[in-house]
Amino acid sequence: MSNKTLQELVEAFCINPCEGLRNSIISKSMPLVRSIIGKINRPDHPLTHREDLESAAIKGLIQALNNYDCTKNVQFNTFSYYRIRGSIIDYLRSIDYLPKQQRKSYGEVQEVILQLSQKFGREPSDDEVAREMKMDLKDYHFLLSNVQQRNALSLDNFYGDDNSLYETKENPDSESPIDQLERNEIVQELKKKIGQLRERDRLILTLYYFEDMTMSEIALLLELSEARISQLIGKILIQLKSRILTEVVVP
Repeated sequence: MSNKTLQELVEAFCINPCEGLRNSIISKSMPLVRSIIGKINRPDHPLTHREDLESAAIKGLIQALNNYDCTKNVQFNTFSYYRIRGSIIDYLRSIDYLPKQQRKSYGEVQEVILQLSQKFGREPSDDEVAREMKMDLKDYHFLLSNVQQRNALSLDNFYGDDNSLYETKENPDSESPIDQLERNEIVQELKKKIGQLRERDRLILTLYYFEDMTMSEIALLLELSEARISQLIGKILIQLKSRILTEVVVP
């Protein structure tokens, strides 16, 4: 049984949905589960140990297995990816509490970075943004790390508000043609804006979101601390959102 591929095990389960096959599928899927979890910068919370996230992920995996249709031309690992990720996100949202003041601060950082960029004709430094917000630099860096944590999975929620930073579509296949068109337009606009970033910022986003490198791996490559990489990703995300939303609202 262990010599069978994941897809072969799933197809056998479709014919004979027994507990033994299900356990084999779960075991075979753990590399995928751990890969998804590895992309998440866990919030500082006592209930976000690896075992907690694996338990949430396996729930999503089992749901995917129960809903999988072997007659459709979709590989199980592709089909289950979004269910596993969605289950982890739901779990994180269930234990997450973000104070209202901190949500407000996200919007303020976005506005201040935009204003200072227009004023200086360049990207403002962390010191300049923190000073404008009357924040201690340490508190500003903490805020940036929180932005990164709540956008750690992907850029899918780029236009969502701060109350839905863990939101994800459980089944992207259910999107209407209009939804798909809008999503494609967003992706194209994001690619355009990412291409306009400074080389280092562009490299960090590419490595993290598209090359599936962890923050610790990126930190080692760029000879920076993991905490600094987290702060930089948070700042880059805020800057991207500021630029795109500005183009949307300004004629």
